[in-house]
Amino acid sequence: MASVRPMIRLTRWRAPTTISAAPRLRQCFATASDVKNPAAAAQQPPRADNRVRIVEVGPRDGLQNEKKSIPLATKIELVERLAKTGVSFIEAGSFVSPKWVPQMDNSSEVLEHILTNKISSPVPITYSFLAPNAKGVENATALLQKHAGAYLTQSEALAGTSDKPAIELAVFAAATESFSRKNLNCDIATSLDRFRDVIQGAKQLGIRARAYISVVLGCPFEGYDVDPHRVAEVATSLLEMGADEISLGDTTGMGTAPRTQELLRCVAAAGIRHEDVAMHFHDTYGQALVNTAIALERGVRTFDSAVAGLGGCPYSPGATGNVATENVVYFMESLGMETGVDLDAVADVGQWISAELGRPNESTVGKAVLGARKAGATASA
Repeated sequence: MASVRPMIRLTRWRAPTTISAAPRLRQCFATASDVKNPAAAAQQPPRADNRVRIVEVGPRDGLQNEKKSIPLATKIELVERLAKTGVSFIEAGSFVSPKWVPQMDNSSEVLEHILTNKISSPVPITYSFLAPNAKGVENATALLQKHAGAYLTQSEALAGTSDKPAIELAVFAAATESFSRKNLNCDIATSLDRFRDVIQGAKQLGIRARAYISVVLGCPFEGYDVDPHRVAEVATSLLEMGADEISLGDTTGMGTAPRTQELLRCVAAAGIRHEDVAMHFHDTYGQALVNTAIALERGVRTFDSAVAGLGGCPYSPGATGNVATENVVYFMESLGMETGVDLDAVADVGQWISAELGRPNESTVGKAVLGARKAGATASA
């Protein structure tokens, strides 16, 4: 019972004062707009703390573990389809050696496409690319310098410019020494030394730098007992280097509500603002949305997710996909949170990419939305 109480408290806390006048919610929702009362929402301006940012990681984290070779055209089309759904951040590729992650071998072409083509989107978008080492940032920098002026810098964004895509470079640290050695071939301290150059390289280009910390709630090699104080130390180091945001990754999906609570308590005690934190949950044990509710209650408002629940980690045996974007959007909207994401549109993208990859659609909400739509169409025929 303890695990659901945070969700219940959050629902009460977010309940609008006009709830008694609102119509009863249906048991099945076909679209995101069905989750809440549109008329009541139109009369009340959205509150700042009700706005949630979804970081769509499907094109990078979602595809990296796929065994089947994915054509460049499919990767680009996935990015373009997602851009039309209302997401404002898309993780689009990785400047990593194709020897280690073959699916990311044409990320430079994806970035070049973004820089040279105006991708249709209802909101300005930041495209994130992993650059885990000096070689990665060198390759990314060469492309960005080649297309100088084609992307939005942080100073331009502050000045109100929004007619170009923003670019972000990201690094991946680990919360345990075992995972760091398996994933990065070095210890944590050495990895942090390397990341300093990547983060500073991003700053010299005038763009954002994001830092991920993997296995914060469980490691495939060291088990469940990952020290949250160690996570806070690594996060503090990355922020001091100039990282704009820290994404805390439950790479194995081992996270539980009590340990998520303790992790975020330690991070806050270290002086890290919740505005600088994102959560990245995998749904291996079905706990991703429970942990999301805990993070919401702790003030976190940025969450990573992947369309159709794509993903897994090549260095984390047994870990399944990221929490599905469709599931997160539905969950957030049902709590009265604002995501700006079109659930119907994301469900369509999830079904499309699942068919392209020849794999099942792992989003329960996505399948429910499509099923409800089909049933509605049949009933009206």
